[in-house]
Amino acid sequence: MALRRIIRFPDPVLRQPTRPVSAIDQRLRQIVEDMMETMYAVDGAGLAAIQVGAPERVFIIDASVAGAARTDLPVVFINPVIEWLSAETETKEEGCLSFPGIFVPVKRSLVARVRALDLNGKEFVAEGRDLYARALQHEHDHLINKLLFDYAGPVKRQVIKRKMERMTDEEAAALVARHGD
Repeated sequence: MALRRIIRFPDPVLRQPTRPVSAIDQRLRQIVEDMMETMYAVDGAGLAAIQVGAPERVFIIDASVAGAARTDLPVVFINPVIEWLSAETETKEEGCLSFPGIFVPVKRSLVARVRALDLNGKEFVAEGRDLYARALQHEHDHLINKLLFDYAGPVKRQVIKRKMERMTDEEAAALVARHGD
């Protein structure tokens, strides 16, 4: 396993199209292991492959967010598809590891159902509520090139862009260490 650099906005890689996974091979398993180590190193709740420079349609969500034991491995979603979102929504502030120290109010469905493959290639369906539903939608957004930035109004977008362009790697690391994802 290896720590990977988390790509920060406005890096164009975050807008790069993601591609479906065609084979669950050792290369993909290595990416996922690296994602896990990287997410845990910054106390994140989830991480999409594109955030570490891998354009595969993969994301992970921390086990405790998914309702499992904190000691369990994160849930891996390969080629995820959102099947259903509840009509009931809630607006809450969200952060993102690619936007250290930035929080934006985002309206999300309170329940989300996602169909995906696990690391063994077995299809599964996950239905999440509250924080889990929010995490499913947030990480899926990364796979369709939708970023936290896109939920901000025009003035806040300008502020975010200026702040992110001026942020040093050291400042970003300190903010991530303080807030996580």
